[in-house]
Amino acid sequence: MDLGIFYTRLGVIILVVALGFFLGRKKILNDKVNLVFVNLLLSVLMPASLFSAFPHQFDHAVFGNFINGLIAGAVVLSAVIIISRLLFNKKFIKDDYRFAAQFAFIFNNATFIGWPLVSSTFSTDGIMAFCGFIIVFNVALFSYGIWLFERKLSWKLALKTITNPNIIAVLLGTFVFVLSLSVPEFITATVGSVAGATAPISLICVGFMLSQTNLLKILKKKKLFITATAQLILGPLITYFVLTAIGLTGVERTVITVLQALPTATSLALFAKKYGGNYREASELVAISTLISVITLPIVVTLLF
Repeated sequence: MDLGIFYTRLGVIILVVALGFFLGRKKILNDKVNLVFVNLLLSVLMPASLFSAFPHQFDHAVFGNFINGLIAGAVVLSAVIIISRLLFNKKFIKDDYRFAAQFAFIFNNATFIGWPLVSSTFSTDGIMAFCGFIIVFNVALFSYGIWLFERKLSWKLALKTITNPNIIAVLLGTFVFVLSLSVPEFITATVGSVAGATAPISLICVGFMLSQTNLLKILKKKKLFITATAQLILGPLITYFVLTAIGLTGVERTVITVLQALPTATSLALFAKKYGGNYREASELVAISTLISVITLPIVVTLLF
């Protein structure tokens, strides 16, 4: 990985997040507008980005990157789920915060920050590894992630997971790619144009969320700080060594390790609000994880790559 390109892209991301923060503090953005942006991202923009990431002609090497990303996602997420249950269990944390902490440790911000970073830093090989990973990520997010708040299983939850727009987009992209189907130019151009809005809007949403928290106050909350630090340091280290152990040492290891070094998913706060968790505390955890990642992400990437 070219660290010069990586740091340039990271700088762009920080500036766009800062723009979202400014818009939030100046009341140009509000909760209602942000909610519209989030729904648009999850249901239209991100699926368009994932679909348009697939090449039009089948290539065995590129498809191998996709499969490796899929395998790596399954292995890594299984590992971090197990470790999260060991780190944040009832013995150490008596209240329901342990479930939010587990969520934060498992799920990174692959959608709102990961995609802009990967798509602008890596070549097709890295982007395809991301597409493979995101299938497993979304299946886990919309099943186990929701279970951490509701702690019950249902057919409705399973159906919602299968019909998630992001999963459908990746499956459609894979279908078109493997069969080398010819998609009309006006369709690919339209999808590509829509996909172009994904990165800036997602980063502005992250900045807005930060603007709605008292940053100085949350830095004093020890349990949030410990959870975020554990996620940002242990997450990528576990990922790097687990993938090395199973023989994935190429671009797939790099991409997925970088993803696991990202702050916790903004969906933590969204899920907490929707499924009865502590929304304020979840938002604070997302905010402090995002702030600390500005320091830890470059350090982790420099040390490992």
